[in-house]
Amino acid sequence: MRQKDEQWEKEIRKGPFASSPFTEDHKRKVLQQVEWMKKSEEGSKGDRSEDSSRSSRPFRPQVGNVSHKRRPRRGPLVAGTGALVIAAGLFLWIWDDGQLVKPVIEQVYPTAALQLSDGLNTNLLTDKMKRNVATTMRDDLGKQLKITKVEDLPVSGRIYVEAGNESEKEYAQIWLDATTGNLREVGMRREMQPSELEHRYLRQVPSLLQSIGSTPTLKPVAVQRYVSMKQGELEPISHTTLALENETGYGEIVWQQDKAISITGDLRPDQISQAALANARNAIEALSGKANLDLVRASRSKDDELGKDTVSFSFKDNYFVQMTEGKMGLGYTVGDANHYEQDFADWEEIEAYYQELYNIQESLLRGEVEPIIKKIFKMDLQAYKLHRNPDHPGMVTFELESSTDVFQVEYREDGRIKMITRGEL
Repeated sequence: MRQKDEQWEKEIRKGPFASSPFTEDHKRKVLQQVEWMKKSEEGSKGDRSEDSSRSSRPFRPQVGNVSHKRRPRRGPLVAGTGALVIAAGLFLWIWDDGQLVKPVIEQVYPTAALQLSDGLNTNLLTDKMKRNVATTMRDDLGKQLKITKVEDLPVSGRIYVEAGNESEKEYAQIWLDATTGNLREVGMRREMQPSELEHRYLRQVPSLLQSIGSTPTLKPVAVQRYVSMKQGELEPISHTTLALENETGYGEIVWQQDKAISITGDLRPDQISQAALANARNAIEALSGKANLDLVRASRSKDDELGKDTVSFSFKDNYFVQMTEGKMGLGYTVGDANHYEQDFADWEEIEAYYQELYNIQESLLRGEVEPIIKKIFKMDLQAYKLHRNPDHPGMVTFELESSTDVFQVEYREDGRIKMITRGEL
């Protein structure tokens, strides 16, 4: 017995309990209890397959408040894990980086939290399928949704599981291999309250916002999570989007799994480049003829997935400038975001309008856009060839042969320029 105790003590000292305030003896007993539950669960699995990696995902427990009553010994233990927990009055909880998240029973025996609607043909679901469904919703969606449909798809050799309602904000579709019980495809979504977002995300927020020059005190206001797994992929991939704001600013962070891949936020005043701001004001004056417009907002968006880092300036009267550094080089956009509604009586008028846009004279366009480009970029468009796209009336590109330099121009029916983008198309 002493040898086993020493083994547990070694695990405790190198494991996630190293910084726990509890005594070594307490921690050892807790881990022994968890191991006992695991062994009990393994003994009750029956014919469950052992090749599912999802049912044995590693987790990082930190023990918080633990209370349990001793069960008097009255003979051999023959009950399953669920019965043992109830009988023993055991309420063990796991802490995820400092945040209370779920009881041990859901970690050791995930199907204990599975919710099934009445009248389902649950005989189609093997124990392994139930475990995979429960674990997928728990670990990737962060919530167990009630299963509302179970269907055999004999042609494809799959079992289809649907949870929640398609018309609602929380919904899940899971396809499993009918023979092995493994996941084949997954599509899930959920809107969460900020308080429900796992601590491993929330703790990153201040430093991520600060890394782009934004205000680190922006408050979480909304969370959306999407989970997908396509045919041939091995694991579901989750995307979590957190919206943040305060009285004066806004931000957004997107994570793929646990890694932040996109960070957006309003820039603090001391983080705004005055040279870039002056350049943006000159670009707006060249486009609109309006000088020294007041700055309404300056923000930055860093997207590692797309490989883009963009600084945006929004000015009075709905004018904007975006400056981008990316994999394809530098990008620059200046535009008028005002909406000019067109009233059409029927489809014939719409088609006639689009045809007018498409057939606009090149000389008229050049006369409008060349002075703007010359003032902003100090360049002459005479050597650039105009290209039209019938699928995008109201938009043309100016390209220079033997060069990758491209200008994309959006315009109105009278030739006035709405937006100019150089590079990063």
